[in-house]
Amino acid sequence: MAPITLHLRAETKPLEHRSALSPTVVQKLVENGFKVNVERSPKNPKRIFEDADYEPYATLVDELSWPRAPEDHLIIGLKELPEEDFPLKHTHIQFAHCFKGQAGWEQVLGRFAAGGGTLYDIEFLEDENGRRVAAFGYHAGYAGAALALENWAWQIQHAETPLPGKKPYNTQSDLVEEVKSDVSAGVAKNDGKAPQILVIGALGRCGRGAIDLCLAAGIPEPNILRWDLAETSAKAGPYPEIRQADVFINCIYLNKPIPKFVTEDFLTEDPSSRKLSVVCDVSCDTTNPHNPIPFCNKATYFDKPTIAVEGFANPPLSYITIDHLPSLLPRESSEAFSNALLPSLLELPTAEKARVWQEARKLFEKKLATLPASQEHVKSS
Repeated sequence: MAPITLHLRAETKPLEHRSALSPTVVQKLVENGFKVNVERSPKNPKRIFEDADYEPYATLVDELSWPRAPEDHLIIGLKELPEEDFPLKHTHIQFAHCFKGQAGWEQVLGRFAAGGGTLYDIEFLEDENGRRVAAFGYHAGYAGAALALENWAWQIQHAETPLPGKKPYNTQSDLVEEVKSDVSAGVAKNDGKAPQILVIGALGRCGRGAIDLCLAAGIPEPNILRWDLAETSAKAGPYPEIRQADVFINCIYLNKPIPKFVTEDFLTEDPSSRKLSVVCDVSCDTTNPHNPIPFCNKATYFDKPTIAVEGFANPPLSYITIDHLPSLLPRESSEAFSNALLPSLLELPTAEKARVWQEARKLFEKKLATLPASQEHVKSS
């Protein structure tokens, strides 16, 4: 059997510095009989790992050369492909954000239908217990909580201006040091009172990351309210506890309709009881029809991390909806993710027998069959 060739594409999303494969994981793949081509990443967004870090193990190829790769090469990346309309003929391993009815899902799947390609969506690679084999959840929660706390501290000291843009940190300790300093300054300005934090989805990877950051930044344990399914299912939302927290961090995995967690109308019902000033929607389901935080309906970005909600003052209210938060810590998050994905990648030579890949393909084919009538010409192209 000919060795499988993986083609690691360069990311094109602005400020995305992570990689689906670290140099260490590429080395392990090659040692196990794979061939790996790595696109050079010379420009912004520049991959956190240098091209030279891959060179001892992989073949470096031109940036954005994946469309010209042989059809049997597997294309692996993280974020969505650039918005083009040419058919997709390869097998792609990536986060595609098109299986839950997100905006533009028909166009994304239509390209695979037109080209006869296959999509293995990393979000839906699951083990026999239904648990994702690899995810960025922990670092998403960690980074999201960091920005939420920095925004809380910034608003207290600079109520009239939004939080400045952020760039990736070289190390996790650099991030913690900055957040801890900012929170300390905010607490001093807030009459010595630390913020009250509510984390929903606290038992998952994302929630654990958010809580760990809060603790590392000096938030007292009693100030962190942890909620998960037991709390959200005990009563229907919207929840007064969100209104009474200073910072709300949403870390759930949304896969079905649920009651709204908090709405603008709910926040204005009893304005004197509102402490909430910062929402960080780590789940970032801005275009999902079942979004439980309806006013968090636009994406934010690292260069403009927050959006102010109009009509709210004393305190102001703003939200964060960055959909690639782990890129704030690109090195640590990439290493953790690619190491978690490695065991499944090693099963690719026998993908037709490997459960994780079998189920992912079945899901892709199921979603492909839901393309609307307007895409029939694409499906039959």
